[in-house]
Amino acid sequence: MSTLAAGPADAFDETARGLDATSVDSPITRIPDISVVVPTYRRPAMLERCLASLLTQGYDPARYEIIVCDDGPDDATRASVERIAREYAANEPHIRYVPVTSTQGPAGARNAGWRISRAASIAFTDDDTQPEARWLSSGVNALSTGAAAVSGRIVVPLGARPTDYENDAAGLARAEFATANTFVNRSALERIGGFDARFTSAWREDSDLQFALVQAGFRITRADDAIVLHPVRPARWGVSLSQQKKSQFDALLYKKYPVLYKRRIRRAPPLLYYAIVIAVIVLLAATANGDAAVAGCAAAAWLALTAWFCVQRLTHTSRTPSHVLEMASTSVLIPFLSIYWRLYGAFKFKVFFL
Repeated sequence: MSTLAAGPADAFDETARGLDATSVDSPITRIPDISVVVPTYRRPAMLERCLASLLTQGYDPARYEIIVCDDGPDDATRASVERIAREYAANEPHIRYVPVTSTQGPAGARNAGWRISRAASIAFTDDDTQPEARWLSSGVNALSTGAAAVSGRIVVPLGARPTDYENDAAGLARAEFATANTFVNRSALERIGGFDARFTSAWREDSDLQFALVQAGFRITRADDAIVLHPVRPARWGVSLSQQKKSQFDALLYKKYPVLYKRRIRRAPPLLYYAIVIAVIVLLAATANGDAAVAGCAAAAWLALTAWFCVQRLTHTSRTPSHVLEMASTSVLIPFLSIYWRLYGAFKFKVFFL
């Protein structure tokens, strides 16, 4: 069982503790059945679409609240949330705004949200989702069967030829447990200590929560009728390069739960990446030693492996000139970045992880 406890890394502004988003002097008196926690980071327009879906749930609005956890608070997000909160102040559900300044990443933001809630159950979703009208009621019903946590269904709409980034994002639809659509009993969260705030990116923090629950003996069930739509947001050119930084968190998850990692993640070391890196190392060494034959073979191996990697990424994705150029360019760099960040994570978290 995870023994993580709340500490300075999980702290949040005291001005936000248990206070109404529309008035920092107005305490919340009604205890809801369930709190919906939504971490967000500087995309108020996207958050507003999410809130519009959460505010039209087919669930008694007096029995749930929405807690928006602003990870890296900005004026535009706060103004947006407070405006919507004022519009619904006379009705329900209650909307709370929490500025989170002592952590970074969705794991710490979610901790700030569920810890100020007094509800017996917590629903987690993200600011880029659009929960269907029966999402909340379906999740609550699934929890009522005695499960400690419920994993809902995530729908990621894609075109016939998605980009590599869109194809990667669609993996959420196949995820066994993702906090873009999860319901957890507060008592279970308290026992395992919530999320591990060391996961500072949106990567593996949901699997970490899942593994902590499993290791503590809690039952997790599935509710396929608890659905959230997860449109793929636009991404900048070459976004796959910066995404490699997330690989470091595979090492942290492996260190904490090696058996569950091997069983549930089922990720072998990226042998293709290592082969490409080794080919380049041999090429450089042979060139330095004046061995043209070995250098030629290493160069051919590097080019062939990189080309194969690029072709694999293009097999079921877009063939537009811009996307093909992006895949060719990033395929040259990704193996080196991925290996670097994997080894960085192994060193940082002190675990043998290749």
